[in-house]
Amino acid sequence: MPDTTIRSEQLAAQQVEYMHLIAEIMEIRKRGEKPLAFIRTYGCQQNVADSEKIKGMLSQSGFDFADSPEDADFILFNTCAVREHAEDRVFGNVGALKNLKRKHPQILIALCGCMMEEEHVANRIYNSFPFVGLVFGTHSLHHFPELLYRALVDGKRVFERGNDDKKIYEGIPVRRDGSFKGWLPIMYGCNNFCTYCIVPYVRGRERSREKAVILSEARQMINDGFKDITLLGQNVNSYGKTLETPVSFAQLIREIDETDGDYWLRFMTSHPKDCSKELIDTIAGSRHISRHLHLPFQSGSDRILKAMNRHYDRQKYLDTVNYAKEHIDNVSLTSDIIVGFPGETYADFKETLSLIREVEFTSLFTFIYSPRKGTPAASYDDPVSAEEKGKWFQELLDVQEEIAAKRCSAMVGQTERVLIESVKEKTGELNARTSGNIIVELDGSADLIGTFQNVTITKARNWILKGALA
Repeated sequence: MPDTTIRSEQLAAQQVEYMHLIAEIMEIRKRGEKPLAFIRTYGCQQNVADSEKIKGMLSQSGFDFADSPEDADFILFNTCAVREHAEDRVFGNVGALKNLKRKHPQILIALCGCMMEEEHVANRIYNSFPFVGLVFGTHSLHHFPELLYRALVDGKRVFERGNDDKKIYEGIPVRRDGSFKGWLPIMYGCNNFCTYCIVPYVRGRERSREKAVILSEARQMINDGFKDITLLGQNVNSYGKTLETPVSFAQLIREIDETDGDYWLRFMTSHPKDCSKELIDTIAGSRHISRHLHLPFQSGSDRILKAMNRHYDRQKYLDTVNYAKEHIDNVSLTSDIIVGFPGETYADFKETLSLIREVEFTSLFTFIYSPRKGTPAASYDDPVSAEEKGKWFQELLDVQEEIAAKRCSAMVGQTERVLIESVKEKTGELNARTSGNIIVELDGSADLIGTFQNVTITKARNWILKGALA
């Protein structure tokens, strides 16, 4: 039997009843014409997708949404535990709500997400932030209405975390933030246990949604006019392994790609150890899948990769990347890098630089190592100073800037199909994005937002292209 289950009708009906009860309560507690909620999301796209579910449940509980916490009756921060800086921001922003709670005692302040699954964080919230009335972790999302109802009715603080039942709950309403770009989770959790990463401890073990459910949701998004759909998972390449009838990730995206429509299909994040030739061949032969492969390598040193527990070496990574370059036309490669992992030497770091030069990535997401309490790497000896790591980091940025400038310059004069995403407030220019996930700025009317356009590239900067409607 699989370790996942579909949400039962009984549980769904129970949560709907709580939504109705919350709506009745908020008619009395609201400060304005209608109850307002303010949601702030930290961290990755998975957190964004979780917040969209929370907004869906709040909408069915009678809430509209405020642009600032000052106007809200219910304030919720959905938190990220991946980096220390993100945690510090949360604590600072929660502390700033103390005066607002004193001014309006009926406001309910809540915290959820990955940070709340860390025991030391939950204890700190309980002891140092007594005005926070509701705290729940990533495994409690499916019965958020019940938790919110208890916090409103009992008048007592509600804390719930650490109750991973290894199940997937379907049928949760979603209120999407966008109308043409959307997130579609296909799996949750992670089985990799990289030594620096907190995700398996706060998100739980890997579990996949049923293929039929994902296909139905993807087709509905396409029918609703979504132009850019991103499939989400901590490691999408291992999708389907926990299902009763195993399905490969390549099979899943191949079936979605068969759906007619004018859209791009993206996915993240891919783990190099599971990135198969079947997946690359599927991308190469597809009609809608983006020619962009985000494949985090983290370090170019085999010694450091082993210490990170990444389950691949430098050569395997390069073999995968080279196969992608050979088979996917104009493939855009991006990656994540950690600088200054405990025990890393400058010689190890130079191997990372050499890999960057060999692959010539379109762009990189770069981080100086941040220890996470509860992970193995947090206890490793780390003799290199923060100042020295900062120098390495700048050296890496300089190398990548040179590569990106070269790649972008080579695109001048080409015509690219782009999706117009937004307007820049300061300049009035349009922001667009290519299939390869490169940003293009151009002049044009705001009514083009949400449409595909052909754009001629006229100028290249280090990371961004300038263009004109073709």
